[in-house]
This record gives sequence, structure tokens and C-alpha cells, in this order.
Amino acid sequence: MTEISIVIGSKSDEPWLKECTKVLAEAKLSYEVAITSCHREPEKTRNYAKSLKKRGIKVVIAMCGYSCALPGFIASHTDLPVIGVPLPTSPLKGIDSLLSIVELPSGVPVATMGIGKAGAKNAALFACKILKK
Repeated sequence: MTEISIVIGSKSDEPWLKECTKVLAEAKLSYEVAITSCHREPEKTRNYAKSLKKRGIKVVIAMCGYSCALPGFIASHTDLPVIGVPLPTSPLKGIDSLLSIVELPSGVPVATMGIGKAGAKNAALFACKILKK
């Protein structure tokens, strides 16, 4: 059964998946990768988030750039732990993404990792700790 969902906002975010998936593969954890945008496909993303728990997912890693609404959007539709990874895809090199995640309002908790590759790797390591693997 798949335990981890890695969600990216667009295909252009794929280069940052490698650091994350490498750690999960070494830990022998099953994962799926989904590409969905809460800005361009809000209904699809909402339905995806709401389906996670009943499909056996236990942790979500959401990576995105720019306004980086994806982790908070997913967290608002599931009670699973969500780990946000800001990506350096904008002219502000991820600072905007970092602030978008870390400044979420009370009641929408998202664990926030560092920007880019290190954040992607740490998100996978944190997911391993959550799952005790």
C-alpha cells in the first residue's frame, strides 16, 4: 500500500523530486507522485486531497514555487500530516514560497522544510520519522 503522496503544482517542478524519492526508495517506502494545481485545477486538487486518507496515504509532501498555496490547500482538506517544500522557481528564488507556507493561519498546520533540494530531501527524511521508518 502506498504510504506517501508527493504532490507538485506543475510538471516544471519535477527536477526537485529526485532528492525526495531517492530517500524514500532507500527507506523502502512506497510513494506516489501527483501533479495538480490548486490555482489551475482547484476542484481536482480538492478531490485528490480528500481521497488521500481512504486510499491509505499517511503523509503528504507538497512542493511548489511562487505563492506556494499547495501545501496549505491540501492541509485544509485532510487531517493527514502535510510537509511543505518551497521551490526556488520564482525571481525571489523561493523566499516567497517559504513565506507562503510558514505564514499559514492558525488551524492549518503544515511542516515547512527549507528551499529546494535540501528541503526535498529533509521532507522525505521527516516523512520517514513520522512513519517511524
